[in-house]
Amino acid sequence: MSDSSRTYDVIVLGAGPAGENLADRTRAAGLTSVIVENELLGGECSFWACEPSKALLRPVVARADALRVPGFRRTAEGPLDIPTVFAHRDKIAVNWTDDDQVDWLKSVSVDLVRGHGRLDGPRQVVVETREGDSVRLTARQVVGVATGTVTAFPDVPGLDSVRPWTNREATAASEVPDRLAIVGGGVVAVEMATVWQALGSQVTLLVRGNEVLNRMEPFAGKMVAASLEEAGVDVRFEVTVTEVARRDGPDSPVHITLSTGDSVTADEILIATGRAPHTADIGLETVGLTPGGWLEVDDTYRVKGIEDGWMYAVGDVNHRALMTHQGKYQARIAGAIIGARAQGEPLDTEKWGAHSSTADHTAVPQVVFTDPDVTCVGLTTARAEATGRQVDVVDFDLAHLAGSVQYAEGYRGKARMLLDPERGTVLGVTFVGPGVQELLYSATVAVTTEATVEQLWHAVPAFPTISEVWLRLLEAYRDRAK
Repeated sequence: MSDSSRTYDVIVLGAGPAGENLADRTRAAGLTSVIVENELLGGECSFWACEPSKALLRPVVARADALRVPGFRRTAEGPLDIPTVFAHRDKIAVNWTDDDQVDWLKSVSVDLVRGHGRLDGPRQVVVETREGDSVRLTARQVVGVATGTVTAFPDVPGLDSVRPWTNREATAASEVPDRLAIVGGGVVAVEMATVWQALGSQVTLLVRGNEVLNRMEPFAGKMVAASLEEAGVDVRFEVTVTEVARRDGPDSPVHITLSTGDSVTADEILIATGRAPHTADIGLETVGLTPGGWLEVDDTYRVKGIEDGWMYAVGDVNHRALMTHQGKYQARIAGAIIGARAQGEPLDTEKWGAHSSTADHTAVPQVVFTDPDVTCVGLTTARAEATGRQVDVVDFDLAHLAGSVQYAEGYRGKARMLLDPERGTVLGVTFVGPGVQELLYSATVAVTTEATVEQLWHAVPAFPTISEVWLRLLEAYRDRAK
């Protein structure tokens, strides 16, 4: 594979989960495929996000659960074995090596070019390899962009000079800072606050708005914030960072000045204020697009503004749903579409069809691995209101379930189901509480199948499990209608 020029049916930029799935599905459709990656195969998720963060969170949440189980509390009261937690994290991240991913690519007959790939006109990609060589790739059919995102840094004086943590440092660090300031109120912020407070840091969470997880149901953010405060996190709302500095040298603490006039001192500062598209240096200008911008796509994942429709974008870079599982879904759908178009076959773009991206619009599932868990899929009440959608809202206190009582003493949680008032179908579900993450798939199935209340009465949950929440939600809906 030392040729300086090669031709494939499909070129994929980025070997994260979305890129890997796109290359796999186009190859399965009978097309030759190559993937270009400058870092580790598996991308952000495998090495600096989903996998290592959940490896850090699992012992934290498991201990929290154990402390609520009669007969087990005393055993769980001691501190976490931090070196073992870090060793487990390193194992999950495969010690930041991608040999297994390389072997998998070979097993599905997808070629790999390591290096920085840049577009160089329509269907052209030039790769600067690690050895300093240049490889030109030509696509007969498609170039798929799956380059993901990077940390979006706020414009704060002094930030560049203090070496702020991003999600990468937060999930890969092997020393516990005495004091950690986290800027942000989203998923990364609350998950990392959960981890590092439990590992021994004094965490200060600095939130610009008046709630965390502000894209979810308000009660979810309130319950997570309350739990963080109970764990010892200093949660501050409606504050912004106006300046940061390591005043006494590069290894001294970070002095953080706030919009309120107060200040915070921390050993490290984690920026978790959002993500930006990783498109600044992939040659978009050579095909008439703006470097550094999101890649807007149609419902077949073709990038808008590209003549002849040869460019596709899947995963975070298209800004539809910045989650690994949704990027993989998009790649599976896009791969099938690319294969069908290459064969001249008609597309099934009906709702929930084989070549439809319906889930992006109506059934995006999400889990926040905090204590308590937060899971949701479909509409929220705020989204329904913003779009003018009429919904019936049904709430239930999870503490009233026999399964919850069995799960933990003092169980606290809440469920919300949104229904179409005319059709009686499930439009959205949110669960908050310990152990509810495994309820999410049932909720996703209910939304994607457009299950009706009448049908759900026949889906019998086992007793005594937390899944009985489905029955209780139906009963609450029935009783309210009387």
